[in-house]
Amino acid sequence: MEGAGEPVADSLQLSFWELALKGGWIMIPLALLWVIGVYIFFERYWSIKKASRVDTNFMNRIRECILEDRIAAARDLCHSHPTPVSNMIAKGIERIGRPMQDLNTAVENVGNLEVAKLEKGLPMLGTIAGGAPMIGFLGTVIGMIQAFYDMSMAGNNIDVGLLSNGIYTAMVTTVGGLTVGIMAYFGYNYLVARINRVVFQMEANTMEFMDLLNEPVA
Repeated sequence: MEGAGEPVADSLQLSFWELALKGGWIMIPLALLWVIGVYIFFERYWSIKKASRVDTNFMNRIRECILEDRIAAARDLCHSHPTPVSNMIAKGIERIGRPMQDLNTAVENVGNLEVAKLEKGLPMLGTIAGGAPMIGFLGTVIGMIQAFYDMSMAGNNIDVGLLSNGIYTAMVTTVGGLTVGIMAYFGYNYLVARINRVVFQMEANTMEFMDLLNEPVA
């Protein structure tokens, strides 16, 4: 009796690849978008993680160098730790002696460039988050059109097996598009949150640097 139920259970199993093939050609662009999205996410994740690594004593050491009038040493310290924060501080050090407005503008310009570097690829990830579900819904419409076409051609000989291809295409592409879109959406928002933390870090260190230059000479 136990062995009698096993063949039925095996026949109901459907592998992931078999299920994906049921979605038809629409699954190809969805798969490409998934690969691109995964690549962008991990490439940006490691870049942002690297950019957020700032020595807690970095600004203290910069402060000591500037107060001791060791400008070259402060510049070398920035170049030895290439991060968005150190790049901004290095630009500010290069502008020491010029009007504060020019110095502040130069630092802000470097900051904008650093933020643009961190956001590289995010527009594409956002596009995938919005576009993948739409492609999936396109597959749904194509599948339903196929199903209704099969119904019209079958006349009175309609059965479930005849409509299965269209229904599979409709359902599988919807699931595929939503899956890729949801993953890209959460990945995009996670990276944006990480970038915002780096931007806050940049702003805090810039303010500290500007306050240092505005301190009265003892």
